[in-house]
Amino acid sequence: MQKHSKWLDGLIKYTVAAILIAVPLYPKFPFLRIPGTFVSIRLEDFLIVFASIILALIYIPKIGNLIEKPLYKAITSFLLVGLVSVFSGVFLTQTVVPHIGLLHWFRRIEYFIPLFLGIEAIHRDRENLIFYFKILLIVVFFVFIYGFGQKSLGWPIIITQNEEYSKGVALRWIAGSHINSTFAGHYDLATFLVLILPIIVSSFFILNGIWMKITLATVTFSGLWLLVNTASRVSLVSYLFSTILSLILIKKYKAIPIVLVISLIFVGFSSNLLVRYGRIIEVFKGRVGNFHQINLGLDVNSAYAQDNFDIKRDKVTPTPTPQLVFEDRSTNIRLNVEWPRALRAFFKNPLLGTGYSSITLATDNDYLRLLGELGILGTLAFITILVRIGVPLLRVFPLTKYFKDIELIFLAGVSGSLPGILTNAIFIDIFEASKFAMIFWLIIGFTVSLAEKRSNEDNI
Repeated sequence: MQKHSKWLDGLIKYTVAAILIAVPLYPKFPFLRIPGTFVSIRLEDFLIVFASIILALIYIPKIGNLIEKPLYKAITSFLLVGLVSVFSGVFLTQTVVPHIGLLHWFRRIEYFIPLFLGIEAIHRDRENLIFYFKILLIVVFFVFIYGFGQKSLGWPIIITQNEEYSKGVALRWIAGSHINSTFAGHYDLATFLVLILPIIVSSFFILNGIWMKITLATVTFSGLWLLVNTASRVSLVSYLFSTILSLILIKKYKAIPIVLVISLIFVGFSSNLLVRYGRIIEVFKGRVGNFHQINLGLDVNSAYAQDNFDIKRDKVTPTPTPQLVFEDRSTNIRLNVEWPRALRAFFKNPLLGTGYSSITLATDNDYLRLLGELGILGTLAFITILVRIGVPLLRVFPLTKYFKDIELIFLAGVSGSLPGILTNAIFIDIFEASKFAMIFWLIIGFTVSLAEKRSNEDNI
């Protein structure tokens, strides 16, 4: 029995390692195309299927006990609401193609598999955490190498932003564009770094050893270079907030100015990012300027030169002077196209939404996407999952009282990154991005398992 347990422990450990390596590093080449959708089955999907088989062997004998746990119950409720919403979209609102809607629903199940695997991995052996941490360092560095190669050496870019690109078409970086590295889009990469960088930065101020410090500094600078070259404005702000919060949680207050200065230096070297921030200022100034110019034009039907003649003047229709148009393309698409579309879907069926896949590929706001596709019930179910994640974390605050070394690093880093990721979700459909979602839920599984195990030990 003990040999069987050790064999299973090893299988779980290296399956987690494979996910941590393959999902971020393997570009999104399609393996099998699915007709009628941009989505393809990829090689990492088979890795998740293998992980689900492992979990089935572990969970089926104790499924009754698991379903009573608050987090498992919340996830089950969310998935059930999603399934009902798909059928509602097919038969009631007629906004969902059956096999496409079910495919999107199965995708959500796939994203949660790493969460359960992460919980099981740390529950069985907390010593695995340092192993996974080292893998994350290697992954971030290789993501940097590939991103640098795209910008400087013409290495291919694989993205999934439209139907043609999703076929695995190899693109090339051009001046002024974003860095995607091995990810399917620059927003996905940027949010991945919002998740990982607070963990790495926190570790620099906790772990000792000159070579460890050099390694952590190298990986941190690599991640910062990637972040500023994604030119994601919201992700930079999220990263700064998340990292500062993580440092506060580990009580490294003096490190905050150092991290801020270094981060801003990296920002200063990114002309693309500075231009994008400047565009926001231009839009604001342009709209304020246009507002103040109202009523300042001349009335062409009035005489301003004094005369003593009673002259009848014909009404003149003036040719308007073209006004400068100040706009930010990303913001305009969200405000004028994507967000209104999600709201229309929500108002069509407020309780259940119009079903998965009903509001096309992107909404660029995960909360509005939830409302549009799953309605109030689905949104509340997802919020419940977040609450069930947050509760065990709050129970072990202050973190420095209960944890140290690598456990403290993960809990502080993830606790700090969560607000940043939830902020990003206002502008990005980040929980639908497969590369990010799988790694996010896996690391959430690590932290939830650590927090719950600590709470249970305190109650013994």
